[in-house]
Amino acid sequence: MCLHLHFNGFLPIIEADMSLFLIFLLFFVSFSPVNGLDLPVSRISDDSILRNNLKDAWFLDTARNVLARNPRIEYLETGERVQVSATEGREEFIVIISREQMSGIERRASGNFPGWAQGSWMLTRRKDTGAGTLIRIFLRSDQNTHIQFRPFDNEKCLMDAVVYGAYLTRSLPVAVPFERLYTMPLNDIIKLIEGKFPLKYFEPDIAIYKDTRTFISLVREKIIGLRFADDGAIDENGNYVLIKTLQQQTPSAAGLNCSGFAKWLIDGMLRPVTGKRLQVTPLSAPFGDRGSSFTVNWEERKDVFFGLDWIRNLAAQANTVLRSPAYGVLDEFEIRNNNFSLIRVNQNRTFIDHTYPGFLPEAGYGIEGLRPLLYTLAIEEPYSFYLAAVNTEFSTPTSLRGTPRLRQYFHIAALVPYFDEYGTFGIAVFESAAETSFNAFRNRYPRHFVNLVKIPVTNRFEP
Repeated sequence: MCLHLHFNGFLPIIEADMSLFLIFLLFFVSFSPVNGLDLPVSRISDDSILRNNLKDAWFLDTARNVLARNPRIEYLETGERVQVSATEGREEFIVIISREQMSGIERRASGNFPGWAQGSWMLTRRKDTGAGTLIRIFLRSDQNTHIQFRPFDNEKCLMDAVVYGAYLTRSLPVAVPFERLYTMPLNDIIKLIEGKFPLKYFEPDIAIYKDTRTFISLVREKIIGLRFADDGAIDENGNYVLIKTLQQQTPSAAGLNCSGFAKWLIDGMLRPVTGKRLQVTPLSAPFGDRGSSFTVNWEERKDVFFGLDWIRNLAAQANTVLRSPAYGVLDEFEIRNNNFSLIRVNQNRTFIDHTYPGFLPEAGYGIEGLRPLLYTLAIEEPYSFYLAAVNTEFSTPTSLRGTPRLRQYFHIAALVPYFDEYGTFGIAVFESAAETSFNAFRNRYPRHFVNLVKIPVTNRFEP
C-alpha cells in the first residue's frame, strides 16, 4: 500500500540551545555560501593566544561593556582572520569568535564569518552575573554539529557532543574548571576527552562518498519521465503491471507506486550484474519475524506488513547479489543501531531534550531522530543507502473487547545520506517515482516510524 501525495518543500529546522542562538544562525546561514572542505580536527589553527588576549574585555567584563563593543576583525598567528562580536538575548548574551569561512575546494577566504565555520568558538554568559554557562566549539563547518561544555563545580565541567540535535555524548565529566577552557588550546581540550566521545562523526572522509554521489546523479538522470501509478510496478519482462494482479497497465497511464519504484531502484542496480529484473510476486512474501497470532487475520484484510516485507525482500536480493549470500539475511541488513538516546526537539518553538528509544523491533525508528541517525550511518556505512518502510499504529474495531492497536507499513522511500565534494551533509530522498526532500518527508510523517534496511551503493545503474 502506498499513498499518492503532493510533495512540498520545507525550510530546515535548525536545532539550538536557545532562541538567541537560533536567530543568530538563521541570519548568517541565509547569506553564507557552500562550505569549503574542512581539515582534520588536529589541524584546526590554534586560537588560544587570541582568546587569552580577549579574556578580560570579552569573557570577564560586564555584559553592558561587552555588548557596547563593535564587531572586530582579529588575526591568528597563521594569518587567518576571525571576527569577534557579541549578540544579546533576553537573559544571556553570546561572545562569538567566528572563523572566516573557506570557499571551494581550494579553501579560499570567502569574507564571510557565519559563526559556525570550522574552529569557531562561542561563550554564552548570563547578563545579570556575567557568569559563563556554555562554551560551544564547531569542529566542522556545519551549524548542526558541535561539542559543548557546561560548568559543574570548581574542578570540572561537563561535555556534550551533538549532531543534528542528537546527543552522541551527554554530560561527560571533564577534569578541568569551566573557565580554564576560556584560554585552553583546542588540541589540549581534545586530548582531555579523546577516546571518550566519537570524534569520527566530526571527521568524515569526503572522498569515499564519490560512488554515492555518482549513484544519486544516475538516479536523477533515469528518474526523468517516470510517473506515479497506484499499485504500479515493472515486472521481470519490463512490462508495467499491477502488483496485486500482475495485469498489464494501460500504456497511457502506466507508472510506479512507492513499492514499484523501490523495485525499479534495485532492478537498476542488479541488472548490470545479473542481466535481469526481479519478479514482482516474491517481493511481497513474508520475511523474518513480524506480527503475531493476533495479527494473522488482519494481515489478510489490511496487508499491514506489505511495506516491511517488500523492503526486506529487496534488501535480501541486493545484498546477496552485490555483496554475498552471507549478507542477505535480516541480521546483516536491517538497521538496529542505537547511536544516541537523547535528542533535542522543537515543541511549540521551544527546544527541549527528549528521550529517544532508538530501534524498536518491527517499528524501527521514530521519525524525529531520523536525520541524526542517517548522519551517523553515513559515517559508519559510507557505501550504503537505505530503504525505509513508513509505519504507524492504527485502531481496528473487532468483536473482542477494546480496540487493539496494529502497526501498518503503508509507504516506502529510498534515503541516501552522503557528503558532497565540499563536505556538506545531505540526504537525497527518492519516493513514488520522484525525488523529494528530506524536510518534506520528515514533516509529512511527524509522528511515524520507519524501518530501515541497508542497500550497497553501486556506480552502475541501468533500470
